[in-house]
Amino acid sequence: MLHLFADPSDMQGDTLAIHGPDVNHIRNVLRMKKGDEISVSNGVDDTEYRYGIEEITENAVFCRLRFTKDADVELPVRVTLFQGLPKGDKMEWIVQKCTELGVSEIVPVETARSVVKLDAAKKTKKTARWQTIAQSAAEQSRRRVVPSVHEPVSMEEAVRMAESADVRLIPYELSREDPGTKEVLDRIRPGDSVAVFIGPEGGFEKSEVALAEGAGITKVSLGRRILRTETAGMTVLSWLIYLLEIR
Repeated sequence: MLHLFADPSDMQGDTLAIHGPDVNHIRNVLRMKKGDEISVSNGVDDTEYRYGIEEITENAVFCRLRFTKDADVELPVRVTLFQGLPKGDKMEWIVQKCTELGVSEIVPVETARSVVKLDAAKKTKKTARWQTIAQSAAEQSRRRVVPSVHEPVSMEEAVRMAESADVRLIPYELSREDPGTKEVLDRIRPGDSVAVFIGPEGGFEKSEVALAEGAGITKVSLGRRILRTETAGMTVLSWLIYLLEIR
C-alpha cells in the first residue's frame, strides 16, 4: 500500500487533496484509480490516516478519510545523529538507512578528518537532497515523522547543539575495551533524547574527542571491530531498537 506524507493544511475534515510530485506517482507510475486506498501521515502525530481515492485529475488527487489508527512505529526515544561528513555519496546511504531505523534528526558535521569540503551553495543543495531522501525512506518504512536533516555544522557547533540531550554518546575506537558501555545504554529510558556522534572515515581527532568529553559527552564502545562510518550510526540505532522495543 502506498504510504505518503501530507501537509496538515491539505487534510480538511474527512477530505484530503494531494498536490505536487505525488500526483504523478499515483496517476502515472502506480496507475491507481478511484476506490484505491492510501496510507497517510501528517508528520505531526503518531496516527495513520487511511484514505480512499475519490477523484484523480491532472494536477490533484482527492481522497476521503475511511479510518484512523494509532501506528506506534516511532522509536520511544528521540535520536539525533551527529554524523561526520563522509566521502562520496555515503551520506545519502546513511540518511536513508538511519531514517528506516528511526532516527529523529541528522546533523552532518565537518570534522578535522572530513575529506569533503562544501561551500554555502553546496551545503544548501546537498541538504535539500538529503531531506528528500529522508522523506522517501520515511514513506517506505511507514514512519509517521520525517527526520529533519540540517545543514553541515562544525564540531564545536555540534557539541553545543547536543547540550540539551538527556544522553550524549560518542563511539570511539579507543574505547573498545570500556566495560561501562552496557551500563550507559541500560540507563536510557523511553522519552529520553539521545545524541550520537559518529566520526567520518578515519574517525575523530583526539582533540575532538577531548572537546566532546569536556562537554559531558560519554565515550562508548561499538565492540572489538572497527566499523565503517556508514555502519556505526546504524549500529547504535539497532542497539536502541533492541533495548527499547524488543528486549
